This record gives sequence, C-alpha cells and structure tokens, in this order.
Amino acid sequence: MMNKDALHPFSESLLAWYPANARELPWRQTRDPYVIWLSEIILQQTRVAQGLPYFHKLLHVFPTINHLAKADEALLFRNWQGLGYYSRARNLHKTARLVVEKFNGEFPQTYEQLVQLPGIGPYTAAAIASFAFDESVPVVDGNVFRILSRYFGIETDIMHSSARKEFTEIAQSLIPRAYAATFNQAIMEFGSLQCSPVPACETCPLRVSCVAFATNRTQTLPIKSKGKAPRNRYFNYFIVVQKHKVLVHMRREKDIWQGLWEFVQHETSQLCELPEAIGPFGDLLAFPTTELRSPGKHLLSHQRIFSRAWLIQVPDFVDLALFGDFQWMDAQDFEKCGKPVLILNMITDNLVLHELLV
Repeated sequence: MMNKDALHPFSESLLAWYPANARELPWRQTRDPYVIWLSEIILQQTRVAQGLPYFHKLLHVFPTINHLAKADEALLFRNWQGLGYYSRARNLHKTARLVVEKFNGEFPQTYEQLVQLPGIGPYTAAAIASFAFDESVPVVDGNVFRILSRYFGIETDIMHSSARKEFTEIAQSLIPRAYAATFNQAIMEFGSLQCSPVPACETCPLRVSCVAFATNRTQTLPIKSKGKAPRNRYFNYFIVVQKHKVLVHMRREKDIWQGLWEFVQHETSQLCELPEAIGPFGDLLAFPTTELRSPGKHLLSHQRIFSRAWLIQVPDFVDLALFGDFQWMDAQDFEKCGKPVLILNMITDNLVLHELLV
C-alpha cells in the first residue's frame, strides 16, 4: 500500500489521477530498456498517434538491440522514413552498436551512464533509468516545464540556460523514491491530456492549489522567449530519367537529411526560373524538360524549404557522363532507399513520377 502521508499534495493528486486516465501504450507494459529506449527516441519529436505505427514496425524489423546493431544503416533509414529528424535514427544506430560492443548488449542501468550514450539526453536517460531500473530521477521536458510553472507560478523563462536545473530540482523534490516510474509516467501523461497547452482546468485535480489557475495565468505560463526565426532555403530538383532509371545520390554533407537519397538538386538564394535554377547542371537542359508540381513549402524545426521540380528525360541513345557521386538507379532500388518526406511528397504529387518510380 502506498504511503500517501509522505507525499507532497501535488504528487498525491497526480498519482491518484494517473490510473484512471492513463492510455494503454505498449512501451508501458514492459521494463525492457531496449523497448523503452526505442519508444522514447521515436517520441522525442513525434506525437504518440504518429509514432505508434513506427514503434511497432521498428520493433518488428529490429526485435532486439543486437538486430539493430548488426543492421545496415540504410535499412534503418528506410523504416524510419517519414518520421523526420533523421539524426535520431543515426544516433539510434550508434548507440545500439556501442551497447553491444561495450556493454555486451545490456543497457547501462544508471542515469549517469545512460546520459553518456549518443542521442540520449537528460530527459531520455531519466525515462529509461526510472521506467526500466526504478532509479528515482525525474523526467523534465516541455510537459513538465508547463505543469510545474503553472502549478507553482514559476516565472523563469524556460528557454534560459538555468531553467532545466531549476525545474529538475523541483521535480526531484516531488518524486516519490519508491514510485519514480509511476510518477514520471503520470506527469508526462498529465501534460499530454490534462495540463496541455490549452489546459482542461475544469476537470483538473490540481486546480485548487494551482497558482496559474488562481491568478488566471494558464495561458501566459510557462514563460518562453521566442527562438530564432526559421531559415528559408530554396531547393531546385531535377528528376533525370533514362531507360527506366533515375539519377540520384546520397546526401553526405553535415546538413539536413544526411544519409538520405535525393535527385539532382541545386540550392539558390531565392526561387528562380531556368536556367538559373539548374546552376552547374545546365548541360541537362539540352534534353526535354517539363516542370512538375512541387510540394511548395516544407517545414522543418528551424528551416523552411521552398522547392521547385523539373523532369528531364534523357533519350536512350545518349551516353550521359555522370558527375560527382551521382549514379543511375533502378526505380525498384530507389524505392527501397531512405528519402526525405519532401521527395516522397514530390513523387506522390506527380503521376508521371509515380508511374516512373513506384
């Protein structure tokens, strides 16, 4: 029986709320650190509804950390395709290999060890440590910032470098040592379902002692200064086809979509017309060229990609000299490659490309 006498009223209310409101999610039914880690990485920048199918798919393809460590990165990217933020997948692969090589396939069991692994920050390390190993360490993410700032009336800018330390200390003082996993699950669920950006205060069990509710500040807390404006970029794509093959290459630069495949592309300082749009690939304009529908604006976390696209059909008898690291690839092979969502949308939006490449 839980000793509620030792709990802060906040914690007591939260733990009472959770059993009646918790969603049934597969990663909550296990203490396997691999499964918990996989779910946490998927959900870092992804809503539960979108991430759930990927969780099932990835766990089916890579049922253990050994399967993931031995897999080719391209296979991981192919199955990650559509989730975005591909650095997560890259770090997932790095960590799997590291755990297999350094820890014999067994996850480290403490927060301090977990937080040293690639792609595992303070929040993810706390989640794994508490959910899998019962370590009494609090999770602190946007949900927790929002709940604690509202409940206690904290006016610290959560974008300030000192905020994480302050909120972690408060959360640590609230977490029941014997029920760390349940408390962490509860506070995350509470932030998703109850104390969301648009809170359901009328049914909130914490409202009687919530500073933001009492002072009518639920819409102004937490305080969050604006970040830098997104950077605009302009991509011009050229889908060069010949003999049922397409000219493609893998993005290798330390930039967005590193490790993913794309068509011939030239970046310009603004949207422009041919021939300026094709830049150094101007010789390709000697062949029949047709403008395609493009996805227009594609939003990333800190960038806005504006795109245009053209289909260039090279006659079969032409021996086209390859340039850079580009290669001809069969449509079936290209379909198996990891690609940015922008490229997938481009193929879907143009029937001629869909017929050529799918």
